[in-house]
Amino acid sequence: MSTTFRHTDPLPPKAATGRVAELYEQMARDFGIPEPAPFVALSSAPPTLLAPTLLAPAWALMRESLLAGPGDRTGKEVAAFGVSQTNGCRFCVDAHTMLLHATGDHDLAERLARGREPADGQHARVLDWARRTRIPGAAREPYPFQREEAPGYLGTALAFHFINRIVSALVTERLLPADAQRLRAVRSLAGRSLSRTVRRPVVSGASLPLLDDPGPGPAWAAHTPVGPAYAALRTAATAGAGLLAADDQALVRTVVRDWDGSHPPFDPDPFPDRRERPGARLALLAAFAPSRISEADVAAWRRPEHTDHCLVHLVAYGAFAAVDRVESALTAPTVEETS
Repeated sequence: MSTTFRHTDPLPPKAATGRVAELYEQMARDFGIPEPAPFVALSSAPPTLLAPTLLAPAWALMRESLLAGPGDRTGKEVAAFGVSQTNGCRFCVDAHTMLLHATGDHDLAERLARGREPADGQHARVLDWARRTRIPGAAREPYPFQREEAPGYLGTALAFHFINRIVSALVTERLLPADAQRLRAVRSLAGRSLSRTVRRPVVSGASLPLLDDPGPGPAWAAHTPVGPAYAALRTAATAGAGLLAADDQALVRTVVRDWDGSHPPFDPDPFPDRRERPGARLALLAAFAPSRISEADVAAWRRPEHTDHCLVHLVAYGAFAAVDRVESALTAPTVEETS
């Protein structure tokens, strides 16, 4: 039987209770999609005494930046598309093509679907910026949007640097059965079905009560709800470091610190040997090439105590290590600012 998910078997959203059920209700209301696969994949990591939930802050960061944050929704969808494209996340590229149809900008959606640049100069600049965010230091200020819109655009870019990696690692690349979204009529119709939700105003900050004491967040979030959402995701994702030995954690930190944004080659394989350092291999694959995580990689790391909960947290740790690298370079001061 085919499944939407790779390497894990998350519970169906209909079985959710408590806070997780509240999250799915909010997703259905504000996003228009009641069971979005990227977030269902994260539901395999519910909160424990040692690790907070990943689902709530990942949803909060996307919601408070893309849906409710400052900046034009169409522009932020272009940013999400560009980030997903540069990361090679086919699922998310297709999803944001459909969501651009939902905003009503059908020509823009189809230009991007066909590999063409936006006709509108502003959208073209946002797309170029979003693509460059993968390369540390290549997308610093001046940004192609107003400074007061930075929390919305930066939060969107960083949210999708994380979501892309989760999707590529744990979700199959087909957005719809039989790749139906490849047909213009299907993606247009799917987008139009979401148009009412996309155009309805979303109340800023409504996801924050679902977080556990997140903290204020980084300065670029400018005291908006994007900040606490980002801080909560950082806390939840970095908790996965505890699944690795100290030397593996040090290796991951060193390799990610030196990463230049490139996609690693297939041959020679630059990742640690799965027989010798399987945990470090999984974390680094999640950071740089999540779609290349194989059953053999997971099996080499799995022990009886390693549940789906553990695997999702380890993948999230690697994914957020890359996000942290992008964020620190994206928001670093320029030479002029420090001179």
